[in-house]
Amino acid sequence: MTSNSDTTRRDFLKTSVAAASAFAAPAIVRGQNLNSQLQFAGIGTDGKGYSDIKLIASHDKVKCVAFCDVDLSRTAKVKPLAPEAPVYQDYKKMLDELGDKIDAVSVSTPDHTHAIISIDAMQRGKHVYCQKPLTRTVWEARQMRLQAKKSGVITRMGNQIHSHSAYRTAAKAIQDGTIGKVKAIHSWVGTTGHGRSGLLDRPAKNGAMPKSLDWNLWISVAPMRPYGGNRVYHPFTWRDWQDFGSGAIGDFGCHLLDPVYTALKITGDPLSVRSEHTGMNDEVWPAQETIQYVIPGTQYTASRSLPITWYDGGRRPSNGIAKLLPGQSLPGGGSIFVGEKGNMILPHYSQPFVNIEGVKIEPVESLDHYHGWVDGCLSGKQPSDGFEYGGHLTEAVQLGNVAAFFPGETLEFDGKALKFTNNSAANKYLTRDYRTGFEIASI
Repeated sequence: MTSNSDTTRRDFLKTSVAAASAFAAPAIVRGQNLNSQLQFAGIGTDGKGYSDIKLIASHDKVKCVAFCDVDLSRTAKVKPLAPEAPVYQDYKKMLDELGDKIDAVSVSTPDHTHAIISIDAMQRGKHVYCQKPLTRTVWEARQMRLQAKKSGVITRMGNQIHSHSAYRTAAKAIQDGTIGKVKAIHSWVGTTGHGRSGLLDRPAKNGAMPKSLDWNLWISVAPMRPYGGNRVYHPFTWRDWQDFGSGAIGDFGCHLLDPVYTALKITGDPLSVRSEHTGMNDEVWPAQETIQYVIPGTQYTASRSLPITWYDGGRRPSNGIAKLLPGQSLPGGGSIFVGEKGNMILPHYSQPFVNIEGVKIEPVESLDHYHGWVDGCLSGKQPSDGFEYGGHLTEAVQLGNVAAFFPGETLEFDGKALKFTNNSAANKYLTRDYRTGFEIASI
């Protein structure tokens, strides 16, 4: 039976969408106003998924109406947040059954399932908060951008440090000209491309699979393979594997390169990418890697193009590049902005500092990343790192992973055509072959 409130809600939804379309609004507010609740469902409910849901639900205008995880044993922690909310194993069934009772979703699942879930949700008119990296492939990131624009929903990528004081402070300092125009970027993280699972190849024997897990749904778009055993792929250790995760740069690139893209207002596609690493097979990512990008310059760069160098697995820029003052040291992970007047060093999650005597940077306040998305869903105002922004950043990150298959070779990229111009063999790595029943259509 359909209640009068449900009928009124659907009628209001139709009216709101029509009105927003008539005035070419940048985002459609799906039947919401500033005095109503956002009916929210969390997809992926443990680990980062749990913290995402908990922090989104802490907004006083959010009502959790459903939870979903392919492993039902991993829903235990979220249930107390809304004991009456139903729990699903298949996100499609949840969206089908609840329909307009869901306004917005979070997607905190392994990388390879971000796109298929998020695009489906956006096509149904749901606002989406999706964990970083936005997608597993370059092509998927492009589709996410296109679908978000087409659907007119409010989106945000789960790179929460984007709203942290440290990254906001760094962006303002660069745009204020503290170190002059930027000549180069060096970003690094200690994380390796593999190692969490302790495996370099698929296990020869299959372990006992928990009854709570739907392995077919977990595999999703990827080629089917046996479960393997606890912590071979699930939970957590999927990041090691090329079929599911995105290695070190996928894990941290959308964090560390975020203030670079924000500060310099980068919107152009990389012109080229080159990888050097310690070797890899066709299962897991390299343990140590250096990736060199050339990005189109902006009003904040010293030249028409900008070199960005990424290091992981213990590799890092030299002190000669940093040119540190006495008492200064390179953090375990972060970025160096090489400027015309001096350098700014931005540690991961700490305030930036410069190697210019007597210059101190005033901190900018932090914002609530999660509440900012909720406020956007309610007001129709798109936060600063929606899928248009996050799509560009993720495309660059995943181009680095494509380059890993051609070490030592500079791949020249035509972003508009979405292809490499000097190596046709590399183009197949921009996307993937989708398993039957889990295809994603071009937008």
